Amino acid sequence: MGVYDGTLAHLLAEMERVDLLLRAQVTRARQLNTVDERFQGLYISEQELDQLLARPNGVPSWALGSDEYRGRVASGLEALKRNTTATADASRRAGEFLRLRHLVALYGLDTFETDCLLVCLAPELDLRYERIYAYLQDDVTKKKPSVDLVLSLLSSSPYEKLLGRFRFADDAPLVRARLIEFVDDGFLPKQPLLARHLRIDDRIVAFLLGSDAVDVRIRPFSSVVLPEVRLDALSLDRELTRRLRGFTEGETAGKSRVLYLQGAYGTGRRAVARALCVESCSGCRRRPALIEVDLERLLNGGEATFASSIALVHREATLQDSALLFTGFDQLLTDARRLLLDEFVRGIEQRARFVFLSGDSVWEPRDALRNAVFARVQMTRPDASRRAELWSAAIAGAMDTDHGTAIRELASKFRFSPGEIRDAAETARNLAHWRQGLAAPVTLPDIYEACRRRSNQKLGSLSRKITPGYRWSDIVLPRNRLQQLRDICSYVKHRDQVFGEWGFGHKRSHGNGVNALFAGPSGTGKTMAAEIIAGELSLDLYKIDLSTVVSKFIGETEKNLSRIFTEAETSNAILFFDEADALFGKRSEVKDSHDRYANIEVGYLLQRIEEYDGVVILASNFKKNIDEAFVRRLQFVIEFPFPGATERRRIWDVVWPKETPKDPEIDFGALAERYEITGGNIRNIALASAFLAAEDGRVVTMEHLFSATQRELQKMGKIVVDGAFDPLAERSQTAGRSVFKGANRVS
Repeated sequence: MGVYDGTLAHLLAEMERVDLLLRAQVTRARQLNTVDERFQGLYISEQELDQLLARPNGVPSWALGSDEYRGRVASGLEALKRNTTATADASRRAGEFLRLRHLVALYGLDTFETDCLLVCLAPELDLRYERIYAYLQDDVTKKKPSVDLVLSLLSSSPYEKLLGRFRFADDAPLVRARLIEFVDDGFLPKQPLLARHLRIDDRIVAFLLGSDAVDVRIRPFSSVVLPEVRLDALSLDRELTRRLRGFTEGETAGKSRVLYLQGAYGTGRRAVARALCVESCSGCRRRPALIEVDLERLLNGGEATFASSIALVHREATLQDSALLFTGFDQLLTDARRLLLDEFVRGIEQRARFVFLSGDSVWEPRDALRNAVFARVQMTRPDASRRAELWSAAIAGAMDTDHGTAIRELASKFRFSPGEIRDAAETARNLAHWRQGLAAPVTLPDIYEACRRRSNQKLGSLSRKITPGYRWSDIVLPRNRLQQLRDICSYVKHRDQVFGEWGFGHKRSHGNGVNALFAGPSGTGKTMAAEIIAGELSLDLYKIDLSTVVSKFIGETEKNLSRIFTEAETSNAILFFDEADALFGKRSEVKDSHDRYANIEVGYLLQRIEEYDGVVILASNFKKNIDEAFVRRLQFVIEFPFPGATERRRIWDVVWPKETPKDPEIDFGALAERYEITGGNIRNIALASAFLAAEDGRVVTMEHLFSATQRELQKMGKIVVDGAFDPLAERSQTAGRSVFKGANRVS
């Protein structure tokens, strides 16, 4: 007795028993065979029929014989068994890893199940076994061993053969673990169990022959990683690190450990799972491995194969001696997939090692995972100071100058996770390279553009993205109103410092977002102010399309609003609700079910706005139409007054692009005094007059402004009577120019 030189040597030694068993049975079958070999398996003679009727139940012809013959065969098999067992024990003590022994131990296979596996493995090692099996089954087409053949070979009596049928039940180790599988005849789909043929699974063959390649059937949605980083290298909170490490220690009495890492993209869920895999594998015989499974991709391949795919995943983890990480766990948390979730949970309960779940939604097992130790860890986004550190590390050496203050403001505006920061930094580098070449440094505009690109863009289905085009110099408002707008920007820039470092966040029971109401007549600059704030903060501005949000069906409006706020959380966007009184109107007295559900919508909106950590701006023409509960809880309420003559004069000055050619004789002061209109009307008039001037091939003149003003007043529904423009015309005529001729009448 020595030791086996590797796992293949042990496997071939075990196959010697199968060879001896088959040789003995073939010899006996040949002695008893009385049928012409040329017609064997093609017809049944009278003599053969008599022999079949006289044979004991369940005993094949080649198994009949003297007890002395069967005893000699049994003695030889037992001697080989003792020798291989002793040699395998010596090999194990010598540090040799024998895969067949490992497989037997993993699934608790007994001698019968092990020999069954070897009988099925034989044709994978040498095709001559197919012909031997065909001979013993008296049919040249039956090249795989049938259940009947395996039971006849490995059973010592008809009674034992009958009991052996349970070895091939669905919950038996060989079938449950998919070590073997049935190969049915396509022409005879409903064969009895004894007539069904067996084959060893391809992945098990590869494993026994020394391969650790992942099962080809699960490769499209899974991968194997060999993590090396430990928890201490992740810069996690000290208390969280202590609890995570404690979860890997101690005994669980054979129960699986299931850790649900809940959080948004980039919060470090995958990194934590990998680090815990290393922490929990300090005493493993091999380098720790983690199989990562993408549940979203798996389900996209079809739900019909979900159960079998998960079974293959668990088997692969067992063979690889690895932990499991299931990403996209949210895909199973819908009502439509409740049955799949139950089946999935039952599968992970049977895992002896770690199972990690990764998802965004909150989930606690109900009446499930009773045989597992379960914990849910919320992976939160880092605070502003930590985000600033991550930004500094991500762009280290890429910027030409130090932008410490700007980076802190950036970290406050974009509430990114560590993964999102890394992605945005890489995008910023690519933008800089595209702009000025590979040697170009990264600039702040590159970083802001990268942040906007990396933000979620799903808001587009329920809103319209507005690209800010206005600056502070474009808006005309009283000084105190302008200061209020600037205060909003300051609030966003410094909220993390105030709520985080200065502790005010502990005094609040809801979110740290910014919400404001812009109230005033149409055209007074509410939308322009929202654009200016978005431009100042370098954030995306989304104007909510109320026609796609409000629904006549009960509950649909809340669902649409939930989608908006959920997507906005990841978009780092400013939400702008124009004509907000359509959604945020006063709650009414409940007289019927419609009033009750309308009030529920208002209450739901109030809740979501308070919870939202971003910027929400409501615009309304009439402040009195907004529900008082909203107004009371808003941080900013800014009145946009109707512009007076002085404000209108300033608007007439700033509304023109510097490239527009204008007649120096235009009297903007007279226009401001004569026409009591809003800034929005003035912008419309300026644009219309520019088109009139372009059509005439001239610069913009008072004549063009008169025509554009008349059209704007008509659009507003105002009646222009005879002489409405005369004072201006006379004033211009005194300057030697006739700019408007004829009377003006709008009926």
